[in-house]
Amino acid sequence: MSVLVYTESEQGTFKKAALEVASYAKAVANQLGTTVTAVTINVDGASELGNYGVDKVLNVSNPQLQSFNANSYAEAIKQAAEKEAAKVVIVSSSADSKYLAPLLAVGLNAGYASNVIEAPTSTSPFTVKRTAFTNKAFEISQINTDVKIIGVSNNSFGLVENSGNASSEDFSPSISDSGIKVESIDKATDKVTIADADIVVSAGRGLKGPENWGMVEELADVLGAATACSKPVSDLGWRPHSEHVGQTGKPVASNLYIAIGISGAIQHLAGINASKVKVVINTDAEAPFFKAADYGVVGDAFEVVPQLIEKLKAFKAQQ
Repeated sequence: MSVLVYTESEQGTFKKAALEVASYAKAVANQLGTTVTAVTINVDGASELGNYGVDKVLNVSNPQLQSFNANSYAEAIKQAAEKEAAKVVIVSSSADSKYLAPLLAVGLNAGYASNVIEAPTSTSPFTVKRTAFTNKAFEISQINTDVKIIGVSNNSFGLVENSGNASSEDFSPSISDSGIKVESIDKATDKVTIADADIVVSAGRGLKGPENWGMVEELADVLGAATACSKPVSDLGWRPHSEHVGQTGKPVASNLYIAIGISGAIQHLAGINASKVKVVINTDAEAPFFKAADYGVVGDAFEVVPQLIEKLKAFKAQQ
């Protein structure tokens, strides 16, 4: 019996979340006195997983799985779990994993706890701590099924390096034709993704128009950050919908979230609450966002942001 972890990848490279769930799986395996097996799908080399506690890697190489399909991916992970007799399966809380986890739970007749933020507080009964009510509260949950699936909340456990080497073997699950064909995928390849970003710079209607977004992108470039926006901005067509963050957009769990000219509607706050440090720049001192902020600047973004960029560039030049 081992702990099985699904390590997500994109274009043959592991996502940051993959290394975090591997670290989490190692912590669970230590509690249970067992080993960690990772399943990878179409990855070019998986040796780095050994640095995060993985003991064995099942490499799946299948053209049918080149594009994400929740049913097909869940079936592959299910067969890997059955092969390894895994009683605990670890996934991330990415959009893809949240699609496949319920299907996997049905296939394994397993209990599934999402948005878990800590290693289990007990393994008998199996008890985990997870966020609830859009990160406004915590919930202590018991998983009583024989097989358990844990969805680790992004950027909650962190990366924990473990010295070690992972053995590797090819694994060929039987995948049926899903009937779904991906014609094309359009995405920005030269930018930091919101899901993997340690820092996110976001802006709202306070910037007054898409022509003023240059300073947001410049600040993001200086910080090595991803760019994001509020829902009204994407609805107006100022920025692509892929940058819309919040409860109805992409969730954010970055180490630093900078909000420029965003009032802080409840739906927006619900989607970014998991960020560890929130900085708000707004001319309105009564903006709701200030109540949720760790740091706030009451001022005109067109004056504050250029000065911030200048100071950051000067600081980096001294390093």
